Amino acid sequence: MLKNYFKIAIAVLRRRKFFTFISLFGISFTLTILMVATAFIDKVINDDYPDKKRDRSLYISHMELTGKEAMNSSALSFGFLNHYVTAMKTPVAVAISSNFSTTNTYVNNRKIVINYKYTNAAYWDVLEYKFLEGKAISKQQVANAERVTVISEDMKKEYFGEDAGPVVGKYLEADNVKYRICGVVKNIPITAYLFYADIYLPYTVSKNQSGNYNNYMGEFTGIILAKNKADIPKMQKEYDAIIPKLAMPDKQYNKIYSHADHYIEGYVRTGNETQSGVVYVTIALTIFALFVMLLPTLNLVNINVTRIMERSSEIGVRKAFGASSQTLVYQFIVENLILTFLGGLIGIVLSFIAMYFINNARLIANLELSLNFTVLAYALAICVFFGLFSGVYPAWRMSKLNVVTALKAQ
Repeated sequence: MLKNYFKIAIAVLRRRKFFTFISLFGISFTLTILMVATAFIDKVINDDYPDKKRDRSLYISHMELTGKEAMNSSALSFGFLNHYVTAMKTPVAVAISSNFSTTNTYVNNRKIVINYKYTNAAYWDVLEYKFLEGKAISKQQVANAERVTVISEDMKKEYFGEDAGPVVGKYLEADNVKYRICGVVKNIPITAYLFYADIYLPYTVSKNQSGNYNNYMGEFTGIILAKNKADIPKMQKEYDAIIPKLAMPDKQYNKIYSHADHYIEGYVRTGNETQSGVVYVTIALTIFALFVMLLPTLNLVNINVTRIMERSSEIGVRKAFGASSQTLVYQFIVENLILTFLGGLIGIVLSFIAMYFINNARLIANLELSLNFTVLAYALAICVFFGLFSGVYPAWRMSKLNVVTALKAQ
């Protein structure tokens, strides 16, 4: 029976080529937009390089001071993280790093933009960067404030050239300071802002680094690593107990907000005490997806209703020969699903093409979008949504057609 439905569906699609084109274009274009957006979100959320220990890590990236007429919100100071967070008993390691900053350097009269990040020694223990050459900055090098650096694969190519051989031991100049290269790591996309940089430097060589723990605000973030997943709630509770004990840095403030979050919560943290930001982001993405899907769905409903009116004589004949309303509804929904899945296949091809051009255009540094099983599963779910939602009402309208009225339209 499904084979017959498929043959009928193909015949109907060929009958009105313009309506078929409009339907397929609406489905495939919408699906392409959603799949590219889903691939981007999946890359941001699920890509765990170099953060392989995410299941037993918490992220401290934000502090907010509020008062009746004042508010201050930013990342944290190195002094705060080094004094309060490294003193916690539950974590086995605390990675501290700055947000990346930008400077310029010149090689052969060519300007190169360098994004740099300061780290402590534990940063390289908590995170698992893939070293293409050399090794991480050691604890001793950090303590001695040695001018050493770990650089990205892209920075190696840009600074030394595409055909450069091993560069460990060579020097790279940034902000008029020469740093000896001790390692080269695989690239990080800029969307992973907690880990991204072109070059990584010991925090002890920073000109603005301060160990004053009474100054809570700064440009650093922390990652606290538990011994196992079971210690995560305990570690979170221990950090939460620190915040209420902090002295107010200024009389204009009366409340301090800061949290040790799971990765996604930390990524979208708003600073609010009760909302991590996940709720807001989820609502925003849901509204966007529904809006994008709503327009082509309504378009499909209108086109399907028009098709039903054109096929009223066919429906009348089939009813006259004993076809039940349930059978006709089932047939029409199957036909609509076939149309939707054809549009879905076109959408998948267009998504591959769109991602190829986005990746090659390098619109976002080191970001490589790809279609994986998660993205394809979302695509399948969207196709089913289109097929069922846009077919139910027209099918119901078809089932209500009177046999005599339908035959008169012949």
